[in-house]
Amino acid sequence: MEQVDCVVIGAGVVGLAVARALALQGREVIILEAENAFGTITSARNSEVIHAGIYYPAGSLKAELCVRGKAMLYDYCASHHVAHQRCGKLIVATSTAQVATLESIRAKAAANGVHDMQLLTRDEARAMEPQLECEAALLSPSTGIIDSHGLMTALLGDAERAGAMLAVQSPVLSGAVTPDGIRLEVGSDDGSTVLLARTVVNSAGLTAPDLARRIDGIPPEHIPPQYYAKGCYFTLAGRAPFSRLIYPVPEAAGLGVHLTLDMGGQARFGPNVRWIDEIEYSVPPHDADSFYDEVRRYWPGLADGALQPGYAGIRPKISGPTEVAADFRIDGPRTHGVPGLVNLFGIESPGLTSSLAIAERVAGLLEY
Repeated sequence: MEQVDCVVIGAGVVGLAVARALALQGREVIILEAENAFGTITSARNSEVIHAGIYYPAGSLKAELCVRGKAMLYDYCASHHVAHQRCGKLIVATSTAQVATLESIRAKAAANGVHDMQLLTRDEARAMEPQLECEAALLSPSTGIIDSHGLMTALLGDAERAGAMLAVQSPVLSGAVTPDGIRLEVGSDDGSTVLLARTVVNSAGLTAPDLARRIDGIPPEHIPPQYYAKGCYFTLAGRAPFSRLIYPVPEAAGLGVHLTLDMGGQARFGPNVRWIDEIEYSVPPHDADSFYDEVRRYWPGLADGALQPGYAGIRPKISGPTEVAADFRIDGPRTHGVPGLVNLFGIESPGLTSSLAIAERVAGLLEY
């Protein structure tokens, strides 16, 4: 059994940010990744948006860490030459009934510390985006887009320069809390290895609750249920009609089918939401049928047949479809009573935007 200082389980954007933060504190860090490369699951299957922090409940971790993380992320991208663009976002009211909602969204954003939102008339919005159809809009100038793979490459580079090591194809099979640390059985092509870690950060994303249940000694009442909410994206054949992200006013079911852009200027629409029991990433072509009517409310110029299946992602949910959306959970020793352990549960959107702030919070919980 090999004794190690710190193990981070999961090499997505949050795990890599955590590993970097701990390594920069002088900790000896091993990153265990079950797949054959870093950042291939949730971190590779999202909209790559830098969120402003508009919609989350005031006082929630999602609100706090999104706003803090956004500022940290823009600074990090500038200093590390990570491709990004502060392109802005328009939240559009497509009916007179929705116009009043824009003011409530602005008030909610202000409660979260986002004070740069601007109400626009129909003419002002159309002057910015001539192909847009709306009654009014709300501009979020601090929303942006990012090359998520470039960000993860930079985070891993920082971590490795500070002494961290990434081990791929190294799934954690089981574990146990012991008086001397947390024992982990790690799989490999050659069998398995046993590590005894002083500190463990569970950043396993979609499977974080399952992983916690495989470690004997973590109180089960501190492990949430695990749900999967799948969303499909469709790409636009042809030139993007807008230079900013376009989001409809949120409805009860979610943020609606919105338009985002990647760093190459490709427009994509989505996601829809489908709750699933097993992890799978198929994109049924017929899902596009429901997109056309929704998108044409703000972009009447969308041509028939212009949407092509793109990709699907899955949110690691810890609340079900009929429940209020759960907040991030960053559960340290004071929560569950296990020394040296931090569980990251329900780190869905805005996890990418919040990643550096989550890492800062985790490192603070583990200072010694």
